[in-house]
Amino acid sequence: MTIPMVKAEGVHKSFGAAHILKGIDLEVAPREVFCLIGPSGSGKSTFLRCINHLEKVNAGRLSVDGQLVGYRQKGDKLYELRDSEVALQRRDIGMVFQRFNLFPHMTAIENVMEAPVQVKGESKAVARARAERLLDRVGLSDKAGNYPTQLSGGQQQRVAIARALAMEPKLMLFDEPTSALDPELVGDVLDVMRGLAEDGMTMIVVTHEMGFAREVGDALVFMDDGVVVESGHPRDVLTNPQHDRTKSFLSKVL
Repeated sequence: MTIPMVKAEGVHKSFGAAHILKGIDLEVAPREVFCLIGPSGSGKSTFLRCINHLEKVNAGRLSVDGQLVGYRQKGDKLYELRDSEVALQRRDIGMVFQRFNLFPHMTAIENVMEAPVQVKGESKAVARARAERLLDRVGLSDKAGNYPTQLSGGQQQRVAIARALAMEPKLMLFDEPTSALDPELVGDVLDVMRGLAEDGMTMIVVTHEMGFAREVGDALVFMDDGVVVESGHPRDVLTNPQHDRTKSFLSKVL
């Protein structure tokens, strides 16, 4: 049996009295493009942040490629990993945020090189060669020497994707990667993501881009109020939703 790339079992997350995730169960297969949709505040981004332990779950279990995230099990108990051990796990998980979070004092190529040099201890020559290939892949080889302020939002987001890919992750997480972009810049970012999907990258994408979910997604989950309301193949869920809450949401966004 193939080990799921991501497996969530009864995942709960609270912030104080606010119960954000209320028992999430789902699996993401290797090479799958898994789309998460739902209204703001439904827990999509929080769930994504739990996958790489940027947020600690309060109950349940999350595994990536068969390994517990953030914890080790001994007998019936879970023990939290040290920060250094969590950092090792995160090396295999790339994340692209709504805001680009590029280092403003570094050029595009320096942003892409930074983590492999600082985290993996790669030589600058090796890191630069990979960064050049990645910037070419996202269509920005001519912008390698530009600083973030000299790039459009869409270009900055494509640099952010190249930066995440520079660590050669087995899983990519996208948290509404186009939501902060002007509409005419969205297409270039989605084209890069389509290319990753074609190359077989496992991706979890929180998105409001229903066209992308329909065309590129292999599986889709609709979340609301911290629970999975409906799941299935994107075309099935988007064209023939079964749950009233899903129907109501899609009537407003399609």
